[in-house]
Amino acid sequence: MEEEELECPNSSSEKRYFPESLDSSEGDEEGILACEDLELNPFDGLPYSSRYYKLLKEREDLPIWKEKYSFMENLLQSQIVIVSGDAKCGKSSQVPQWCAEYCLSIHYQHGGVVCTQVHKQTVVQLALRVADEMDVNIGHEVGYMIPFENCCTSETILRYCTDDMLQREMMSSPFLGSYGVIILDDIHERSIATDVLLGLLKDVLLARPELKLIINSSPHLISKLSSYYGNVPLIEVKNKHPVEVVYLSGAQKESFESILRLIFEIHHSGEKGDIVVFLACEQDIEKAYEIICQEGSNLNPDLGELVVVPLYPKEKCALFKPNDETEKRCQVYQRRVVLTATSGESLIWSNTVKFVIDVGVERRKVYNPRIRANSLVMQPISQSQAEIRKQILGSSSSGKLFCLYSEEFASEDMRPLKPAEMQEANLTSMVLFMKRIDIAGLGHCDFMNRPAPESLMQALEDLDYLAALDNDGNLSEFGIIMSEFPLDPQLSKSILASCEFDCVDEMLTIAAMVTAPHCFSHLPPGTEAAASSCWKTFLHPEGDHFTLINVYRAYQDMALNSTSEHSVEKWCHDNFLNCSALRMADVIRAELLEIIKRIELPYTEPAFGSKENTLNIRKALLSGYFMQIARDVDGSGNYLMLTHKQVAQLHPLSCYSVAKKMPEWVLFHKFSISDNNYIRIASEISPELFMQLAPQYYFSNLPPSESKDILQQVMDHLSPISTMKKEQKMCEKCPETTEQRCTVQ
Repeated sequence: MEEEELECPNSSSEKRYFPESLDSSEGDEEGILACEDLELNPFDGLPYSSRYYKLLKEREDLPIWKEKYSFMENLLQSQIVIVSGDAKCGKSSQVPQWCAEYCLSIHYQHGGVVCTQVHKQTVVQLALRVADEMDVNIGHEVGYMIPFENCCTSETILRYCTDDMLQREMMSSPFLGSYGVIILDDIHERSIATDVLLGLLKDVLLARPELKLIINSSPHLISKLSSYYGNVPLIEVKNKHPVEVVYLSGAQKESFESILRLIFEIHHSGEKGDIVVFLACEQDIEKAYEIICQEGSNLNPDLGELVVVPLYPKEKCALFKPNDETEKRCQVYQRRVVLTATSGESLIWSNTVKFVIDVGVERRKVYNPRIRANSLVMQPISQSQAEIRKQILGSSSSGKLFCLYSEEFASEDMRPLKPAEMQEANLTSMVLFMKRIDIAGLGHCDFMNRPAPESLMQALEDLDYLAALDNDGNLSEFGIIMSEFPLDPQLSKSILASCEFDCVDEMLTIAAMVTAPHCFSHLPPGTEAAASSCWKTFLHPEGDHFTLINVYRAYQDMALNSTSEHSVEKWCHDNFLNCSALRMADVIRAELLEIIKRIELPYTEPAFGSKENTLNIRKALLSGYFMQIARDVDGSGNYLMLTHKQVAQLHPLSCYSVAKKMPEWVLFHKFSISDNNYIRIASEISPELFMQLAPQYYFSNLPPSESKDILQQVMDHLSPISTMKKEQKMCEKCPETTEQRCTVQ
């Protein structure tokens, strides 16, 4: 035996945990023999750790493990395999590992494995778990890609990523040549990106016969998938555990009282286990959190602590699986009450969950293309969502589900399947992507559920207004550059306009701040006055977009001058700011700046605060958001939208609301038709500036209103030269031409 063979491969690796026999000082010969007996990990060539074998036993207990042989056989013989299983059967963690074994067996000649998820927190958690189970390093053999974060290398074998990240990868690599196996997970969530991938991959599979496609779904969607893809192999995972279901038919009218009563009854009963409560919306989470915290402080301490964990929809948090010690401690001293308004399938649940309370309704965001606004609509959840919430208790020996609705409600009022996002959302970003992918010859897409023609027409019309399309309906040079940014097309257009108006630095900050989660923290009860006092220091008189720049600059100054992360976190906490959101904004801004440099767009030094810079920022914002303008019609803060007759108010956190000084005309970033009808992130603009920058044919298509008459008067007073330029643009892009080009490949 040669000398180099006497040592274990990379035995100095920090990751490995060797048996005691290797660390003992009983002699070199015993160490050599022990090393020879160790089983090597084929993915990195290192000996398996003791933890690998412990996790392997847990994996073998998963319901899906019984189907491994059947799955591998179908994978070898078929190009498409559908895996049907409940929420906790193990398909999201085990199927990708088996696919990695398949790719290894053929020496990666067709590429590695990629597995998509809908939510980024699920991506990260699954990647960490699978790396642990495979006994490899995260970021090397197993990695993940989420928006604005790439934890992969060129050597990564198995990648988890969000579905929109794989979709964006198709812009540079239409046939996804880096992958030999593509796994689409969470199909039943019906996100736009997943539906687009399902359609486009049909053509990719024809072009690449060696490519394998695995589709993971809940059982409810299987019949639809089978008819969509034809006669393909189906692996069905059985995971049936007894769950006691209690229907409380009269509780829906007084759901809050019923929820509180149930929580405290469970806690007083002494039965062990955490509680998950599915509420309708974020406002309900905040209300329930406040009440339970107040009431919980009066409970008998002998019953243990009641820990309330709010999971807000926009954060899509994952409930981390605790280690053995934490789980044991929670069962003895604590009971967690998790408040969420997500569907349930997007979360990684702990086995400590023994009770689920489901209100049976949710507040859905439904886009109306006629008025270019979202409506928040209260609707019953689907039967598939109700079943998935029940499956959270699937691995519990004795779980109990409390439904705050009747069996008749479940069978008559609930739809069988969750609606596809494509049928309820703004499709402008999707159409921009489809136009971009059409350049590579993949423009045709056979959607599982075709989007509404009205939504497609509105998306094409908006892209035309933004100058993203040429006269033939194909992407213009502007449109191609806009598609490079992982942003809403309106925001991308504002960044491009900022290159012309010398305010790129400021516009990148605004783009990062509106893309990241909300920078102002959720306020605990009783802290509203203190928070308002802190936030006033950041308010900018020119508008909320400028306030966001102030917040970011203050955070940056603190981060640069602080000695530790802890001091930055403390500063954020003291100022009631969301530190993780600001960190995310920093990451987003850095990536946007990289894109600016990569495509060689002009970048000027920041000049924030000057009068000229303020005007230029307004111009850049208007260039992208001229379709989101409102006017105060009565001088008391009642804003009428320019495109429709909805009336809204500025959000209470707006700098104008705080200063009690309402501008007549505002440009806004967000608006949803709901109970409050708030305009969020608004800045003042002048009608003169609007008429200079908004496309003339867009103005011509506006519905008749007093606001339009005012704008017409402004245009009549503009210089004749400016009016001639507008008329020329109108001739170049008239409404008739726009209608003719509204076709989708």
